Amino acid sequence: MRKRILALVDGNNFYVSCERVFNPRLEGQPVVVLSNNDGCAIARSQEAKALGIAMGQPWFQIRHMERKYGLTAFSSNYALYADMSNRMMSILSQFAPAQEVYSIDECFLDLTGLNVDLTAHGHALRDRVKQWIGIPTCVGIGHSKTQAKLANHIAKKRPEWNGVCDLSSLPESTVNELMASIDVGEVWGVGQKLTERLNALGIQTVLDLKRADPKVIQRRFSVVLERTVWELRGIACLRLEDVSPPRQQIISSRSFGRPVTELNELKEAVTAYMSRAAEKLRRQGSIAQALHVHIRTSPFREDRPYYGKGLTIPLITPTDDTRKLVKAALKGLEAIYQPGHDYQKAGVVLMDIQPKDSGQITDMITALEDDKATRVMQMMDAINARMGKTTIRLAGEGVEKAWAMRRGRVSAVSSTRIDDVAEVCAR
Repeated sequence: MRKRILALVDGNNFYVSCERVFNPRLEGQPVVVLSNNDGCAIARSQEAKALGIAMGQPWFQIRHMERKYGLTAFSSNYALYADMSNRMMSILSQFAPAQEVYSIDECFLDLTGLNVDLTAHGHALRDRVKQWIGIPTCVGIGHSKTQAKLANHIAKKRPEWNGVCDLSSLPESTVNELMASIDVGEVWGVGQKLTERLNALGIQTVLDLKRADPKVIQRRFSVVLERTVWELRGIACLRLEDVSPPRQQIISSRSFGRPVTELNELKEAVTAYMSRAAEKLRRQGSIAQALHVHIRTSPFREDRPYYGKGLTIPLITPTDDTRKLVKAALKGLEAIYQPGHDYQKAGVVLMDIQPKDSGQITDMITALEDDKATRVMQMMDAINARMGKTTIRLAGEGVEKAWAMRRGRVSAVSSTRIDDVAEVCAR
């Protein structure tokens, strides 16, 4: 039986790389991308890492590096990153018969049966992505997803591999040498707590886990970790998903750019967050039968009492209609709101999600109303997809949005917004 060959391709320091595509002067310079409200570093260039900037480090702790080391910081520009991701995934899909997009910056490719030099194939796809959209990538190849993930780690961390590592073409002894040199915590799905438990059993390296007794691992840990052992041995236990499974919950939550005290402003925020969540719900062809709304103050302020509360609201009829979902969420918000607090964050969660075609229509009037709502939502989504995601929105979202998150360092969306396209002047 022919063994599977899978590749994991990911964009290096993806958010930073997206910023550099449209600002080449940033090449070789320390760059960070900040989280919502410009709070902390969520992406770092290699030069920023060399300065000792840690993932998640607050901006106020590293701000002095702007002047001292020439550090450049950007607010998160998710519109740009999503568009660049779509372009990258489209290019990568041309290099394999099957693809699973795993996250915004990485995907699995099924290379099984391709009669090519896999290392050369990996370099070819790296070159094309770099040439066509300017994003640097690394490629890991193995007989399973876990092996491909590990190979990608090797390709990224060890310059001698030149960005491509193919474990499937190496002798077993060489693979074991590589695994023996890597901490077990680098294995896909093995977090810090699990690493500590494995270390206590003498499992320190990836090779130690590969050689562990699968049944003992299952008994002491879980079936999931047992599968990881088999995957490290090159036996694929995780299948390639052609289409990502629908989400079981959809969350839309943000911190405010400044403290919010008034109910009306909270209503604007909840309306906006629910509108985004409803769009995602319709995009995956689902309906929700319940929702949760929550608000809270800052847990770090010692001069103000903390208040946080949420409420789950069941819906009589499952729906994907933004208007109905917002109406229910606002009723919940009114029930949990207490005046006199400086609210820092609000959010909504869509729950009990099911395929839309599984809903049962109880009568003709309900069927007609549901069909009318569907057509209205389809029209709104189509216009927003073509003209911009907030071209048509509920009036309840407000106009000024003084509560919106801070994005004082956001870059242009040069790949999708015509006003942001760079101008070139010939002389």
